[in-house]
Amino acid sequence: MLVKIPDVLNATEIDAVRSVLHQCDYVDGKLSAGINAQMYKSNEEAAASDEQFEALNSVVMSRLVQHPVYLNAILPVKISMPIYARYRNGMCYGYHVDDPVMGGTARYRSDVSITVFLSDPDDYDGGELSIETSYGHQQIKLSAGHAILYPSSSRHAVEPVTRGERLVAIAWVQSMVRSPEQRQILFQLYQARDQLSKAPTGKAFQHLDDSYTNLVRMWAEI
Repeated sequence: MLVKIPDVLNATEIDAVRSVLHQCDYVDGKLSAGINAQMYKSNEEAAASDEQFEALNSVVMSRLVQHPVYLNAILPVKISMPIYARYRNGMCYGYHVDDPVMGGTARYRSDVSITVFLSDPDDYDGGELSIETSYGHQQIKLSAGHAILYPSSSRHAVEPVTRGERLVAIAWVQSMVRSPEQRQILFQLYQARDQLSKAPTGKAFQHLDDSYTNLVRMWAEI
């Protein structure tokens, strides 16, 4: 399931984040990649100071983790610290699957991957996030401030950037519900329940609400 998260950041917040990122030092992205992924990865990652990371995360992460789509599409338990990545001309990230378990002492399972777009599509050519799905390849290139989430088990790549600069924030989440199929069912039920809640009539809304609640109880791992 690919889910777009609209308007994670507004224009003022995007400008503030970019301003900090343009002041950061950057290191080779291979330093954070697994052994196999190093062969396919060509990007740079912010080596920000503690103050810079705090400034970035206080905007990007605080807004992301409060967004209703994030909360209800993922049902999160744990989220990683983000990576702020930069792709310049010629940089890309070949097809790969994200590591299943991440973190140091605070380990977590990567169920869902998130990309928050920090550059506008007109700022760069290429650089699409390409994801293999059961419906074929999906290429994602969203406006700054929007985000996309997708199963971490999906093969995905970042196409080569041929002009400009692509800035993104990337994070991984462990969900209460391990199965992507079950998460999709729950999110669809949540959306239906949300629509019915605006004009609840009869017992239909209550039955739907009960079913959603009890399915979460059945499938959640705490």
